[in-house]
Amino acid sequence: MTNEEFQKIVLEELRGLKEGQEQLVSRMEQLETGQEQLVGRMERLETGQEQLVGRIERLEIGQKQLEVGQGEIRKDIKSIIEQTADLTEFRQETNEKLDSLMEDNKSICQILGEHEVSIRTVRRKII
Repeated sequence: MTNEEFQKIVLEELRGLKEGQEQLVSRMEQLETGQEQLVGRMERLETGQEQLVGRIERLEIGQKQLEVGQGEIRKDIKSIIEQTADLTEFRQETNEKLDSLMEDNKSICQILGEHEVSIRTVRRKII
């Protein structure tokens, strides 16, 4: 093998190495670009996660407020039930008293009616 042939082979190999190096640099740049994209996506993901955490915290606060409100509603319902029971009892007592008064009124009307008859009978005898 001559010196010139050797130099050609070395130059060809160097060109091949240079092309390989350029391909490696290109792939490295692509990797860096991909890594930057991944970092951007990760940052957006972290931002989204922080927003979700904030929303969950607001939901928990809202749920606690609802639970407090529900407790107050239960107290109000208990009061309404007690008042309804009292009103029902009052209504029943009132109805019983009215029934009693109506019976007494009937009796009074009957008594007055008998007296009227007696008075008219006595008046007729006087005349």
